Amino acid sequence: MLKRILIFLFVAAIALLLYSVFVENIFSPRLSPKDSAAITLNDLKLKVEYNRPSKRERQVFGALVPFNKVWRTGANEATTFSTNKDLMIRGLLLPKGKYTLWTVPMEDSWKVMFNSGQYQWGVNEKMEPMWDPNYDVIELQVPTQKLEGTVEKFTIAFDNTTGNLKLTLAWDDTKIEVPINQISLDKGEKLRKNN
Repeated sequence: MLKRILIFLFVAAIALLLYSVFVENIFSPRLSPKDSAAITLNDLKLKVEYNRPSKRERQVFGALVPFNKVWRTGANEATTFSTNKDLMIRGLLLPKGKYTLWTVPMEDSWKVMFNSGQYQWGVNEKMEPMWDPNYDVIELQVPTQKLEGTVEKFTIAFDNTTGNLKLTLAWDDTKIEVPINQISLDKGEKLRKNN
């Protein structure tokens, strides 16, 4: 009996080691740790789950993250955005649900895509984004803002300080804001019927 227990423990230890090496290094902190941003306003609940790469003295946009190419908007797993209510984003309807968030950074503006496809990882083995444009629910373009300071870790947040809700993305010396509006039930039903 003792021999079987020892064999089981040995196999479990080997499995844990292999998982750590090949899947996720659980014995040391990630270079791009997981994080989330969430906000609740009355009955509206929004959440973003993402991974936070660091600048680490590198040039970020136009180099580490190329201009005019789809970016997974973070690192590792695909970034997700979820809402329990229908939203209007720059005049476009985003029905309640869970989406992956993709961007195309450019010098003066970014494209932002909310995609209904669910992808376990952000890139494939060739380091190409796993994004499928056929599942884009909405795509919009927002201007970039130059920051005076440096944001070391890529940061996604919700900002409602002025009463105008925004999803913000910031890294290095660049920031973008995506305006978000909740819509009434009646208006949402009409928009769905017209689409």
